[in-house]
Amino acid sequence: MAGISRRDFIRAAGGGVALGSLLFGVSNARAGGGHVVVIGGGFGGATAAKYIRLIDPTVEVTLIEPAKTYVTCPGSNWVIGGLRKIGQITMTYDGLKRHGVKVVHDMVTHVDPDKRSVKLKSGGTLTYDRLVVSPGIDFKWGKGYTEAVSQAIPHAWKAGPQTTLLRKQLEAMPDGGTFIIVPPNNPFRCPPGPAERISMVAHYFKKHKPKAKIIALDPKGKFSKQGLFIEGWKKLYGFGTENSMIDYHQTVEIEEIDPKTRTVVTGVDEFKADVLNFIPDQKAGAIARATGLAGDGDWCPIDGRTFESTLIKGIHVIGDSSIAKPLPKSGFAANSEAKVCAAAVVALLQDRPVPEPSWVNTCYSLVAPDYGISVAMVYEIDHATGKIAKVKGSGGLSPADAPQKVRKNEALYAQSWWMTITADTWG
Repeated sequence: MAGISRRDFIRAAGGGVALGSLLFGVSNARAGGGHVVVIGGGFGGATAAKYIRLIDPTVEVTLIEPAKTYVTCPGSNWVIGGLRKIGQITMTYDGLKRHGVKVVHDMVTHVDPDKRSVKLKSGGTLTYDRLVVSPGIDFKWGKGYTEAVSQAIPHAWKAGPQTTLLRKQLEAMPDGGTFIIVPPNNPFRCPPGPAERISMVAHYFKKHKPKAKIIALDPKGKFSKQGLFIEGWKKLYGFGTENSMIDYHQTVEIEEIDPKTRTVVTGVDEFKADVLNFIPDQKAGAIARATGLAGDGDWCPIDGRTFESTLIKGIHVIGDSSIAKPLPKSGFAANSEAKVCAAAVVALLQDRPVPEPSWVNTCYSLVAPDYGISVAMVYEIDHATGKIAKVKGSGGLSPADAPQKVRKNEALYAQSWWMTITADTWG
């Protein structure tokens, strides 16, 4: 990373407030007032609600989120691997309330863009001057995998009860049993997530069920941070040898699963699991699609400068549901997008030009409790195309063949990153 050490880059990026001060140096040009409604209390929605209030405390912000707590997907693989308890990755909305955000635990059933109003499941209606939609993902059920089936064969791709269920199934699995994971097709939430999950399960098996095996049946030809993960698997779990705990198949045609026998049927063979983790393909959250923000597609097109929908004016879409490529669908990206969106929303309410946007994404993964890897990147608007683009020469990837001291430090950074990003979002 040119001109800045990796540690300082991560500290600035993970802290959020430092990054926010860079982005919002002109934030309080004048008070604008108005009412902003935010749908969804995850990394995107919670950050947007908080930062709108930080930029202009005269703006009334209402966050609508059905759940009273939020379990973070980052860190959920650590629970599955036995490194943390579910309560340790569970956030409340008390911090947002301290910032003056009105938190309503309800569900939005309808958005009327013409009247600029949202209808709640409880029967109430709220009007807005600007609406921020951050509903996360929904699943594309099929191939024998339904929402009902997921109650017995967990995807665990929305953290919470599914995370706990998968952990309990792994604990109950006999030594010598088989864990099968089926990652989704692109694009999906948290690209390195399946490989980190494999790593955390392998770590648990190595300690408690050394005869167990992991089979990955991936429809894709490659996965995020593949070289670094494989390097770690070779060092820690015998990958590529006769004694490998991990058997990774790529470009696999998944035909269907049999929930009763926990069998995955591919175009070539059938694989039977003691514990099956099927992660479906994904699409934008239901309220975004129902409102028309995705048009005829699965994801929501946006103006990269403001994250305002290109289909419906006055509504901004952030986080996993938006089309913000090359930004990944990750918690950190959602946090960064939310800050850019917050600055734009306040500027639009104040009837002044929106600030020049930039974004950052940092993604840590644990291969073992003392073995971390990461990737980081900075993004800006390409004025020639008007689209989001990577800043050449920015960011970085964990070095290959690094000494264990480097991997151990990255594991410590991963823990620190999680604490700073959650504090920045919900604190």
